[in-house]
Amino acid sequence: TIKKDGPHGLDSFRKSIDLNLIGTFNISRIAAWHMSKNDPVDDEAEERGVIINTASIAAFEGQIGQLAYTASKAAIAGMCLTMARDLGSLGIRALAIAPSLFATGLTEGIPDEFASVLTKDAAFPKRLGKPEEYAKLAVAIVENPMLNGQCLRLDAGQRFAPK
Repeated sequence: TIKKDGPHGLDSFRKSIDLNLIGTFNISRIAAWHMSKNDPVDDEAEERGVIINTASIAAFEGQIGQLAYTASKAAIAGMCLTMARDLGSLGIRALAIAPSLFATGLTEGIPDEFASVLTKDAAFPKRLGKPEEYAKLAVAIVENPMLNGQCLRLDAGQRFAPK
């Protein structure tokens, strides 16, 4: 919000919102349009697709200095139900996954000791998540038509402290 030398820069805040929130909405709206043209995948439910966005556990307990990131990810989580309601009549579901810290290109090279510090507050397992664990949840979402309009935490019970 503010720094020692004045207000936080609005340009950097906008960049984070543009990348995370506007980018997610843009892809979602285009995907929804294309999905609406799909033939239903089954006769019973007439489902035409599912949009799975990525939020973050920071959406629920952002840390000091992460205001723009937290706001952008909270907005993605907040879009789930409204997007599901908007698209439900077309047979399209909408959800988000809110992961904690995962082993990705961004975390590559982090020493094990530092990764242990980052994940110390997880209930179990106390480690970075694996991409295949995210993928398993995405597959479960695709396969279960009753999952809709919500943001699912994928975080090993981890809660972030303020800093």
